[in-house]
This record gives sequence, structure tokens and C-alpha cells, in this order.
Amino acid sequence: MSIIPSFFGGRRTNVFDPFSLDIWDPFEGFPFNNNNNFRSLSDRVGSSETASFAHANIDWRETADAHVFKADVPGLKKEEVKVQVEDDRVLQISGERNKESEEKGDTWHRVERSSGKFMRRFRLPENAKVDQVKAAMENGVLTVTVPKVEVKKPDVKSIQISG
Repeated sequence: MSIIPSFFGGRRTNVFDPFSLDIWDPFEGFPFNNNNNFRSLSDRVGSSETASFAHANIDWRETADAHVFKADVPGLKKEEVKVQVEDDRVLQISGERNKESEEKGDTWHRVERSSGKFMRRFRLPENAKVDQVKAAMENGVLTVTVPKVEVKKPDVKSIQISG
């Protein structure tokens, strides 16, 4: 288990993964003066409201038959989550958790649950059948299954060597 410093957002991201389209901002969370040019990538790419819930944890596992993505989205209904395939090979998982409405007279002592939008994108490999993607949600876990193209094993013919 690796320990990731809090200034990296606590995300487990493999920067060497060629299939990942996650945008990693090493300066995310650092305070910068607003009148200089050091704005974080998250400010330039998306709105600041995505920051609190933008890091939905997702596992990507490849089996013999499929690529399987599992996303933790506790408390969300399936209507609040979108699964799309863009540009032929980019799987996009997005959603939004709305802020709980405040009632007059309520006193909030602590607010720890996050709200806002999230979006994760993954470049699918050539062996993915993008026209057969399936998604299911159970107990706050979204499972997206992308079947793989069957790889035909090449016919190997032994050649007799004369001489």
C-alpha cells in the first residue's frame, strides 16, 4: 500500500498508464495569488465545484473476456450517473451529487459528505468492443463491463527441414 501525500489530492493515479486520461495537477490545492498566471489545471479544465467530489475511486481490471471498471459512487442513484463512449474509444463515467437542502431553523454541526460533479475518462485499448458496453449499479458500486474482441490464435504450421 502506498502512502500519497495530501497535496496530491489523495488520489491513486498511475501516471505511467497510457490508457488513462486523468489530468493530474501537481499544484492542485496549493494557494496561489489570483492575479498571477499560476492557476491550477483543475481551474482551467473544469469548474471549481467539481473539486470536492471529482475523485471518484475507480478500479480497472482486465480479464480474459472483458475490461471491468468498478466505481465507488455511494449515495448516488443510477439516474445521477452517466456512462458514455466518446470518440470511439474513450469511456467516460460522470455524475453529480447534489448538496442537501438547508431547512430554516436547522443548525449544522459538521458537513463532511462531499457534493458536486465528477468525471473520469479512460482511453480503451484496441481490443475493446465499444458497441457492447454494459453498466450496472449495486450498493453504491457502478460496474462497467467492456467486452474484448476474441483474439484468434494464429495457425502455426511446422515446416520440415530437408537435408
